[in-house]
Amino acid sequence: MPKKEKQTDLEKKEQAFQVKEPVIEEVSEEETEETVEKIIEKVPEERLGKEEMIKKRREEDKKKRQEAWAPKTRLGRDVKEGRITNIDSIFEKSVPILEAEIVDKLIPDLQSDLLAIGQSKGKFGGGKRRAWRQTQKKTAEGNVPSFSTMAIVGDCKGHLGIGMGKAKETLPAREKAIRDAKLNLMRIRRGCGSFNCACEENHSIPSKVQGKCGSAKITLIPAPKGTGLVIEDECKKIMKLAGIKDIYSRTAGQTRTKFNLAKACVKALENTTKIKIK
Repeated sequence: MPKKEKQTDLEKKEQAFQVKEPVIEEVSEEETEETVEKIIEKVPEERLGKEEMIKKRREEDKKKRQEAWAPKTRLGRDVKEGRITNIDSIFEKSVPILEAEIVDKLIPDLQSDLLAIGQSKGKFGGGKRRAWRQTQKKTAEGNVPSFSTMAIVGDCKGHLGIGMGKAKETLPAREKAIRDAKLNLMRIRRGCGSFNCACEENHSIPSKVQGKCGSAKITLIPAPKGTGLVIEDECKKIMKLAGIKDIYSRTAGQTRTKFNLAKACVKALENTTKIKIK
């Protein structure tokens, strides 16, 4: 009797460890897409990357601001009611933009970036470049620090803006800078002004332009297609958001002050609209 009990136990174990053949069912493409979307919705935010989480939160903030936006100017009311749908018509009439929500409404795919105008603390003159420029105010209670930053916005299609923001913390300073950049949005002219290029695409600028701020001077020269951005690193960010892919540059003066160099670069791009092309 005990031998039979052992055999039955072994049989039970064998049955438990038997591998069953998987049953394959045919599923349509529509059903697979629906299941994938459901799985993506259930994925927690922790598993997503930081960049994706930041993008989602920014999009949600934009939607909330647009819904809660109560325009205070005549231009803002016209934009919200749908009477104005193109931002170029605002530039043609030379109407000042006094509300950042106008730009968000007319250019939904607007991109932003911060310029490295500051420098981290370190030995022998400081460390690496960073987006925050820190200053201190001496008071009776002690040192009161403040942070300032410079932001640029653009749609890579010929619209660009630059702004400055200052606050006691970094995040409010960034928000102020982006808002100021949206209010300073302008239209630039793109083209193909290089004698080595015969295309008619808007990949460079129409002719040579200059810009100056303080002692920093910059000259932008049109380049043929495929050259790339032969320019300083911080000015590359400006060119990318402006929609310029190929350009040469020449600088003079104290170019280590990135604050003045970035302003000079934007002024040079602004001068492209003043060029008279026959």
